[in-house]
Amino acid sequence: MKTLLIAGFGDVAHRVLPALLGRYRVCALVRSPDRAPREASDIDLVHGDLDLPESLGRLAGSADLVLHCAPPPNEGRVDSRTQHLLDALGSGEILPQRVVYLSTSGVYGDCAGAYVDESRPLNAQSDRARRRVDAERRLREWAGARGVRLVVLRVPGIYAADRLPTERLRAGTPALRTEDDGYTNHIHADDLAAIAVLALEHPQAEGVFNASDDSEMKMGDWFDLVADRHGLPRPPRIPRTDAAARISPALLSFMAESRRLVNRRMKEVLGVRLRYPTVHQGVPVVATAG
Repeated sequence: MKTLLIAGFGDVAHRVLPALLGRYRVCALVRSPDRAPREASDIDLVHGDLDLPESLGRLAGSADLVLHCAPPPNEGRVDSRTQHLLDALGSGEILPQRVVYLSTSGVYGDCAGAYVDESRPLNAQSDRARRRVDAERRLREWAGARGVRLVVLRVPGIYAADRLPTERLRAGTPALRTEDDGYTNHIHADDLAAIAVLALEHPQAEGVFNASDDSEMKMGDWFDLVADRHGLPRPPRIPRTDAAARISPALLSFMAESRRLVNRRMKEVLGVRLRYPTVHQGVPVVATAG
């Protein structure tokens, strides 16, 4: 039985497990016992911290496959966590056969609403995205030098029934008016988990894939949809010239980027069949009182 190491045990990693348990020996890298995943009895825990390279010695030669979901550090333009992971994996005599990395579509930067496939030059415009560009580069160089197959999934906004901007809507945070608004991209967490499994197992899985659904939607329309499905007021619309005074810098940085991801390669090479082709199928209707 092959061994799969998961680094970064968040929501998507939990959703991947049902398709993998029983077919792989699954190991989870966790910082401390109290952060162990709820399925801990079915997986092997490896205690280590990607910010402390001296704690990662057990990773050497430990895995046939690696699913790298761990986020970069919160500051700077360098992903030291990915470098520490690679140093640990490369220190043993046996290397993984394949590494799958969950990156972000933010590496493309603002594309002015254009359709974007995997050949688009990278143009990260925030440190958050620059850290992901750095991680992709480190992974590509490391894997290429060692003959390890690398799959990079460029992931847009992940959503699920419990991953929706309802608090933002309740707070009345405005959205941009249509003429100032940009296109946003989405993927349901369950679909992303299924894509990750295919990336780990499909014989043709290698290189970069846009892991996005088929939605073509501007950000304000996304907020309107979630509001309507939850019985909440739609956000007020404002011109971009007023946004800096009323919208947080973090959210505004997302609003400053507009692109429409092309997911053709994901479908043709990996054979992905989306359970939720667009957000209209994926965002649930929540019953409200009265």
